Amino acid sequence: MIFIRYVLVVYDVNEKRVNKVHKLLKKYTIWQQNSTFEGNLTQASIKRMMRELNKRIVPEEDSVIIYFFNSKEVFKKEIDGKIKWKISSNFI
Repeated sequence: MIFIRYVLVVYDVNEKRVNKVHKLLKKYTIWQQNSTFEGNLTQASIKRMMRELNKRIVPEEDSVIIYFFNSKEVFKKEIDGKIKWKISSNFI
């Protein structure tokens, strides 16, 4: 059985690395706001994404926070203002 987790990823990295981190996170998750991504991932995908992130950031300068949820239904999300992405389906 494959266990899927809903993740919310936020980052604050040096501007020299922003594009690399943004591009990497787009491979695994869906861009929602500046420096904010979310999506459903397998445990293997989470580990792979974290390994790749660790190669691109400088821990003394950058910050990446990943929030893990057992399902998207665990929390309530409200959006005020412009919605940047309309998502009709999630991907793994």
